[in-house]
Amino acid sequence: MKKYGAIHLVPRVIVQYVKVSGWFGLLEQTLAMLHGLSWAVGIIATQILFDAIVDASEGMIGFWQVAAPLAVLAAVTFGQQLLNGIENFASSEIEERNVSRYMVALLRKLQRIPAKHFEESAFLDDVNKAREGPANLGYMAFVCLQFVTFYLVFFVAVAAYLFWLSPLLPLVILASFVPSLLGQLAHVKIFAKLEEENAPERRRHDYYKKAIVDREFYKETRILGAFRFFHKLFSESLQIVTHKTWQTERRAALIRLLLNLASFAGLGASLYLLFAATMSGEISAGAFAAVFTSLSLVFSLMDEIVTRHFGSASEHIGKVANYFRVMDMCETGGDYGVPDFTRGIVAKGIGFSYPGQESAAVSAAISNLSLDIKSGETIAIVGENGAGKSTLVRLLSGIYSPDYGSVNIGGLDSKKHHPTGMFSRTSGVFQRYQCYKMTLADNVKISNTSTTMQYDKIQHALDSAEFNAKGLQLDAMLSPEFDGIDLSGGQWQRLAIARGLYRQNDFIVLDEPTAAIDPIEETRIYNQFKELARDKCAIIVTHRLGSARLADRIVVMDKGEIVDIGTHDELIARPGKYADMWVAQASWYVEKTD
Repeated sequence: MKKYGAIHLVPRVIVQYVKVSGWFGLLEQTLAMLHGLSWAVGIIATQILFDAIVDASEGMIGFWQVAAPLAVLAAVTFGQQLLNGIENFASSEIEERNVSRYMVALLRKLQRIPAKHFEESAFLDDVNKAREGPANLGYMAFVCLQFVTFYLVFFVAVAAYLFWLSPLLPLVILASFVPSLLGQLAHVKIFAKLEEENAPERRRHDYYKKAIVDREFYKETRILGAFRFFHKLFSESLQIVTHKTWQTERRAALIRLLLNLASFAGLGASLYLLFAATMSGEISAGAFAAVFTSLSLVFSLMDEIVTRHFGSASEHIGKVANYFRVMDMCETGGDYGVPDFTRGIVAKGIGFSYPGQESAAVSAAISNLSLDIKSGETIAIVGENGAGKSTLVRLLSGIYSPDYGSVNIGGLDSKKHHPTGMFSRTSGVFQRYQCYKMTLADNVKISNTSTTMQYDKIQHALDSAEFNAKGLQLDAMLSPEFDGIDLSGGQWQRLAIARGLYRQNDFIVLDEPTAAIDPIEETRIYNQFKELARDKCAIIVTHRLGSARLADRIVVMDKGEIVDIGTHDELIARPGKYADMWVAQASWYVEKTD
């Protein structure tokens, strides 16, 4: 089992940095080492200069003997600033590039995670937290490596110099550093816990904000007068996050204050030792001046490590841990293969439960279901809301794998083969289709990006779906946010159908994509779909039984099971769920009279 504490994360962060940075990262760390050494050399050069000034004041040496160490110190100072500038530029460039690469890696990982996990609340919380990981991962890698290549090199060199002057001096300085380090270790645990507690609330907070201002919600929110309702939920959620953060910050600040007092005492002890060594003649006046001026640098860098770098890293280490937690999740595996749909689709004794419902057999979305779809056959799946229609489609198409039983898609077992291969000849239009903020042509082409733009085929797909927008060109932007136009609900649905038809396929699914289209037009679209699906495996999911009559067979579902199968005429001729639904829907269109 992988662990995600600081001691386990630091090596992973460094390895990740090395992988994505390459030689440019090696150059940046080499500059950091030279930069650290330059500060240590500067302290020694300062001692030599002050000793020369003292000797010159006593008439022991002349001007040029002082000018030489002065020139050396000037050169070292110039080199420090030059290295600092180059290193800052290199580190910022590397961090920006790496953050982009970490985010790309996360998005690719999410694509490889089994689709079932996206129904889990805990997984969605992890994803929400992991989105913050790439930026913090880049910063944490920078801190860890800088600690070794810059700070450690500097402190080791300075410690050796101080030990040469007085063996006790570096030990006292080190001891004064320990309290601050302990404080930051406590800081890590405090803020990691805060991140765990805040992530679910932050996801709710983001949703409430979206319900208030997002274009998808604002019309309904305003017309129903729900602004105050969502604003109240948003404010309450924000207050919870803010309150928890404030409590954590206050606790961490108190710990830092107490431990910083201990570090200040260590600084005082260091100055006393330095003064005593000078008065006893153990070190020269030049050494005293060099060390005295450098102590502020030493403690400043210590404070920078502990308060700025370790402090910031400790606040965000939880986000880095969440990033790796998602990156370590099991992926969809299996052999790559392309299904042969002349062999049809066969489900045998399958069952499926959504996350959190596995232990409750009564709540299973699909239970012990078997179905055989032959090559070139169009199947309609009907049933009441919650009957399991959409879940069955996801299993038959390979989006989900069954908890038990098997689904054989074109000769491939969905549990043993990678979805990328199984999806290669599959197309579909689902209830919640997407309205992409792109051009009309791109909205269609996105279903088959492996080929170049084929405008004649795009237009043919639009015509087949009866997409009608007079005067609208294929390069028209479909987004008011990007200086384009919007479509009506019915037009978007026809566009989504055209997108599904454009994709090269031997298996096509229409999962209730025509809710915004009236029954007459829906029937016309399904008639065209029937022709387009000729010699292919096809599934239609619909609430309107009139459209189901177009299928070769109709599958009737209830509570996750198939309760009947047959043609429309066969099903209507015998008592059962389908006949009851048919009578109920027919009554919608019969005028009632007294």
